[in-house]
Amino acid sequence: MIKHRIMSVATLLGGVIFTGHVVAQSPEVARRLDAKYDVVWPAVDGLIRVNKGGFRIPDSRMESNGKYGYADTLGQVVVPPAYDDAAALEELCRRSDAVTYEFENVPGDILIPLCGKYNIPQGYKPLYDSQDRLREKSNARDHGLRTPGFEAVDDEASLREAVRRLGLPAVLKTRTLGYDGHGQRVLKTEADIAGALPLLAVPCILEEFVPFDSEASIVMVADGERVVSFPVGRNVHRDGILDLCIVPAEVDSGVLARMKAQSERFMHDCGYRGILAIEYFIKGGEIYFNEMAPRPHNSGHYTIEGATTNQFRELVRYLVGEPLQEPQPVAPTVMKNILGQDLEAAERIAAENLPGVYVHLYGKTESRPKRKMGHITFVGMDAARFEAEWAGRFVK
Repeated sequence: MIKHRIMSVATLLGGVIFTGHVVAQSPEVARRLDAKYDVVWPAVDGLIRVNKGGFRIPDSRMESNGKYGYADTLGQVVVPPAYDDAAALEELCRRSDAVTYEFENVPGDILIPLCGKYNIPQGYKPLYDSQDRLREKSNARDHGLRTPGFEAVDDEASLREAVRRLGLPAVLKTRTLGYDGHGQRVLKTEADIAGALPLLAVPCILEEFVPFDSEASIVMVADGERVVSFPVGRNVHRDGILDLCIVPAEVDSGVLARMKAQSERFMHDCGYRGILAIEYFIKGGEIYFNEMAPRPHNSGHYTIEGATTNQFRELVRYLVGEPLQEPQPVAPTVMKNILGQDLEAAERIAAENLPGVYVHLYGKTESRPKRKMGHITFVGMDAARFEAEWAGRFVK
């Protein structure tokens, strides 16, 4: 077997730098993949250690090398300190054979010129379409996906007109930069409208509230010729943050088939390549587009152990021009996000070393409530068994 050498395939900030086709946001990913490619592990704080043909988690911060903290050879690699540092991002691209992104908010005025000069296979379009919620919803609707009703909102007058059109309850969101429940308010009463006015310091969107039965997401990877998709997961959120992803989704099979078909058609029709995750609301037999992300997705972390291939690996296959593999489920799987308040419980579970229980702790230097610190994947587990045997070990 010829070892394929890509000196560095890098993500623009907050993400993964990797050599070759193996990408890992946990050591377990690398252990499961073959040794055909070099592996690079992304440490917290953007610091990367590269181990040729091997793998280990950095146990301390590394000092940066050179002006931008990059190494020319396999060794230490450091991600630029800020996603809007144009000079640092250009240097990252210059030293890389291929670049992708793992964060939606890399500024377009920086990324678009880089796409014209360097190998950024996903291009800018999926990032551009997902950076602004108004543009994102409009694009989804224009390509045949059902969305909640929505209106652009710029001031109190337009907010009140949008409320008149859409009714209450509704959800007011900033058009950019919001995530995990940040930058949004649910409006149920007149008092809620008044309390939400500070959000209007930036452009917003008002969305119809969907009283959904469940939430679900699908992760896909496309290479321009075909789209492969991972099994749909049913998502449970708490305080706007993903808590559980349950696979297979406990949803009508016909609904799941339509979700898969329309998602793959959407990705193809938009001309997107690389990875894309779409989140949906499900109400009865109706499917409502909620949002999308052109990057490895939190709800897709279950694929590391719960599927025959994973979202990271298939993204890298695309980036280095290898054929995509069609994912298949391994067994019923539940993924539990670990926030700061659950870190001690996760550490205890890790020490138990139980079969089918895979603990991924990200090594972040600061733990706090509601901050994502890791996840646990339970393979061979359904939602009822998780609730009966495991839910009580975590903070409610």
